[in-house]
Formats: sequence, C-alpha cells, structure tokens
Amino acid sequence: MEEYARDPCPWRIVDDCGGAFSMGLLGGSVFHGISGFRNAPSGNYRRLYSSISNIKAKAPITGGNFAVWGGLFSAIDCSLVYVRKKEDPWNSITSGALTGAILSIRKGKATMLGSAVVGGVLLAMIEGIGIIITRYTAEQFNPANAIMEDPSQLPSKPPIGFGSMDQPHQGNYQ
Repeated sequence: MEEYARDPCPWRIVDDCGGAFSMGLLGGSVFHGISGFRNAPSGNYRRLYSSISNIKAKAPITGGNFAVWGGLFSAIDCSLVYVRKKEDPWNSITSGALTGAILSIRKGKATMLGSAVVGGVLLAMIEGIGIIITRYTAEQFNPANAIMEDPSQLPSKPPIGFGSMDQPHQGNYQ
C-alpha cells in the first residue's frame, strides 16, 4: 500500500531530518517572532528589534529539536521496516511511541510511558486521517460512482440490440 515512491532508508532519515529542521525553523520563527514582539518594551523599533533578536536566538534551537525528533522517528521507522519486512501504518505508530519514550527517558519511567502513549496515539490519529483521506479521494475516481453532468443527454430508448433476450427483435430501425 505505497502511495508514493520513497527514498531508500539511509537517505530517508537524512531527508526527514532536514524536513523536520525546516518545519521547526519556520514554525519557530513565527512563534518566537510573535513572542519577542509581545514581550518587548513599547515602541515599534524596540518591538521589531526584540522580535528579530528572539528569532535569531531561539528559532534554530526549535528547528534542531524538531530535527532530532524527525531523525529519531525516521531511524526507528526504517529499522522496523527492515525487521518486519513490510511497510504499513503500524511502523509509524510504533515509531511515534518509541520516539516519545526515548526522548523522555531522562525524566523517569512514568513520563516515558506517558510520552510513549501520547506519541503512539498522535501517530495513530495521523495515520488514520491519512487512510480516510486516501479512501475518500479514491472513491472520487471510481468509475462506478461517476454521475453524468447533464441527465437530458441520456437516450430515451435503449439502442437497438439492447432488448430483453426473451423477446424477439421488433425491427424498430430509426
């Protein structure tokens, strides 16, 4: 059930890590820019300076945190694909749970378990929504569900030769 061709695993990890860094950097820039603007002293110049300063100081850290999460998730996912010899949603769900657990390992067993549950449930929801969207879009292109745009173009009588097999042909030529 492969929707699109993906890179082989070593390159997939690097690609996912870079994509996660980019998302974290972009989202962190927006978040920390607004935070710096709101927490600055009054004055437009001070607010702009504080916003830019906050982005430069904190957005790369947020991007790095996202990159660690993305790289670890992708590495676990590739390992599961290698071990299980198949690629399905269970790999992503398990990868999310293990990533959450590993990233919170220093905070104790209870926090680890909670993070694993949150990671697994979050990835299960993402995979479920992806499956629903895939099925919905596949239904759109099913020719059995096609509806004619203008029903007046349908013939009023069936064409010759499409009668019942029980009745002989009447010879109704037009």
